[in-house]
Amino acid sequence: MNRKDSYGKVLKDGEYQRTNGRYRYIYRISGKQKEVSAWTLHELREKEKQINRDIIFGINSVDANIVTLNDLFNRYIKCKMELKATTRANYIYMYKKYVYKQLGYMKISKISYSDIRLFYNSLIYDNKLKIGSVGVVDNVLHPVFAMAVRDNLISKNPDDGVFGELKKTYGNKRSKRYALTEEEQNNFLSYIYKSNVYRHWFNIFVVLLGTGCRVGEIIGLTWEDCDFNNNFISINHSVTYKPGINEKCELHITTPKTFAGYRKIPMLSIVRQALADEYHNKLKSNYSIDGYSDFIFLNREGHLHKPMDLNRAIIRIINRYNRDNQSNKIRRFSVHNLRHTFCTRLCENENNIKVIQEVMGHSNISTTMNVYAEVTDSKMQEAISKIDDKIIRLKITDTENFHKVLLIKSIKKYKIITKV
Repeated sequence: MNRKDSYGKVLKDGEYQRTNGRYRYIYRISGKQKEVSAWTLHELREKEKQINRDIIFGINSVDANIVTLNDLFNRYIKCKMELKATTRANYIYMYKKYVYKQLGYMKISKISYSDIRLFYNSLIYDNKLKIGSVGVVDNVLHPVFAMAVRDNLISKNPDDGVFGELKKTYGNKRSKRYALTEEEQNNFLSYIYKSNVYRHWFNIFVVLLGTGCRVGEIIGLTWEDCDFNNNFISINHSVTYKPGINEKCELHITTPKTFAGYRKIPMLSIVRQALADEYHNKLKSNYSIDGYSDFIFLNREGHLHKPMDLNRAIIRIINRYNRDNQSNKIRRFSVHNLRHTFCTRLCENENNIKVIQEVMGHSNISTTMNVYAEVTDSKMQEAISKIDDKIIRLKITDTENFHKVLLIKSIKKYKIITKV
C-alpha cells in the first residue's frame, strides 16, 4: 500500500513526513545514509532532483552544502604534507589575512566564479594589493577548490581562469622592470665606493650586480658556498623573511623551489675581490639560522640583513647621489633591478640562451627569452641609428619644404587607400 502525507499525496521511496508536518528524503551515498528536509513536498522533490543529478555526476551536494571554504582549506593544508615549512606558513598567513573572514564562511557549493572575481577585485581596490600579491592568494585558493572537485563536492573549479583574466586587466598597470644602463651602474657603485657613509654596502652590491642572484640567495650566502680554487659560487639555498605560524615575520632558510634554482655561477674578478675584501673585514659571529652559519654578509650587529634593508639602503644612496649630481641623476630602482641588469648585460654579450638560463636559474626559458628579446630590440635600434645617415645620402638644403612634400604625399596616399 502506498504511503501518503497528511494531504493525501502519495510519497515516493525515501520520502517521509514527520509529525510536525516537515518532509524528509533519505538516501545513501557510498554506503552512508544522508538526509535532506523541507516544509513542502514540492521543495523536497526539487532537492531530490538536484541530489539525483549530483549522484549521476558523482557530486556529494549534501556535504558541499555543509562544508565551508575554511573547512576545506584546513583539510587541504593537512593533506599537503610535502609543502615546505616556509611555504605552508605563508599559505596560512595569506589565507587568514585575506580569505578567512571575507570568503571563508561561505559554503563550498555556493561559491561561484563571480564571487571569486569580486573577491579579487576587492583585494585590489579595497586592500590595495598588487596583482602579484593577489596571485599568491590565487595560488592558495585554486588548489583548494581543485581538491573539492576531486572529492566530488563540486563539479568544476570556480577559480578556473579568474586570475588569468585579472592579469590581462591589471597586469599592464605594473611598472615595467628595467635594467640599469652601464653608466648608471658604474655611477652607483663608484659613488658607494667613494662614500664614507655608504662604503660598507659596496661589496654586497658588487656581488648582487656581478652574479645576478636573487637578494635572498646573496643574503644567505656562506663561505662554504664559495669555491675560490675553481672560481665558482654555489647557489643551493636562500633566506626568506615571511610570516611564520605565529604570523610574525621571521628569517628562515629555504631550498630552491625548482631544480634550476640549484646552480654554480662563475666569479667575476670584481666579485672575487669584493668577497676577499669582505673576508678580510668579516665580523666574528656565532649567528646561525635553521642549521646554517658562517654567513658572508652580516650587519653591524652580526646578524643577517633583511631583504628590505637593502632596498632601503638603495633609496638612501640614490637620494644622496641625485642631490649631489643634479645633471646626471640615477633612476630609482629596487634590489631586484640589479638581477635584471646582470641578465641584460649577459644577454648583450652571450648568444647561448641555455647558458644564460642556467646562470640565472630560470626554471622557464621563456623568462630568459623575454629579457633576451628586449636586449635584441634595443641593440637593433642602436645598430640602425649608427647607419642612419649612411643608407641614403641626400643633400637637402630646403628641409622645411622637403618635409612638407613628404607630408602631402603621405596624405594623398592615405586618401587613395581609404577610397579603395
